[in-house]
Amino acid sequence: MRAQILQLPNRGRQANRASLYDLRFRALVDSSAWDRLPDQVKRRFTKRLSGPAVALYRGLVVQMHVSPVGWLLAQMCRLFGAPLPLCRDTGVAALVSVSEDASSGGQCWTRVYARPHRFPQVIHSAKRFAGPTGLEEYLGRGLGMALSIETLDDGIAFVSDHYFVQIARLRIRLPVWMTPGTTRVVHRQIAGSSFLFELELTHPRAGRLFHQQVLFEDVD
Repeated sequence: MRAQILQLPNRGRQANRASLYDLRFRALVDSSAWDRLPDQVKRRFTKRLSGPAVALYRGLVVQMHVSPVGWLLAQMCRLFGAPLPLCRDTGVAALVSVSEDASSGGQCWTRVYARPHRFPQVIHSAKRFAGPTGLEEYLGRGLGMALSIETLDDGIAFVSDHYFVQIARLRIRLPVWMTPGTTRVVHRQIAGSSFLFELELTHPRAGRLFHQQVLFEDVD
């Protein structure tokens, strides 16, 4: 994997030597299906990011569709830290950083989207290896979604299984009618260090609310 790892001079090197691979994503996928994935995808999802290490990916938003209902949903989600993109512009820069989430033992994912004439939007979430599916994404302020993983010929798809609200140790699974629909996030290998990130949110009645495509590359 060519993603840049930022680390402190001594402690970072020691942490990476101690554990070079993260096999938690691989454990959630059938071994034969995992073996068929492109090598670049497997490297990205087995990189151990312990201690102060950070993986960076830079990109460009190439497609962005937001329906009127999707726009309204994005505004409502500001109450939970704005986990959905607020800008409809294409041709703007994007950056993703991935680091260790010490509080949950998972990973912190931070997405930064440039916005013309405004400060960039920063979206935080944490992937936790927990819950009934083995993987969930915590979006903030108690809101999260359990994820299932699908392997593709050229990548991996993360699909929402259900949404939940967590209050202290109490976890409440939301009924379908209270959710925005199915979230599908796809990581597709393009060529070399380039991959396509695709976010799609589809409601059973309102149809497709969001469809975003961002072309990323590993930072050298």
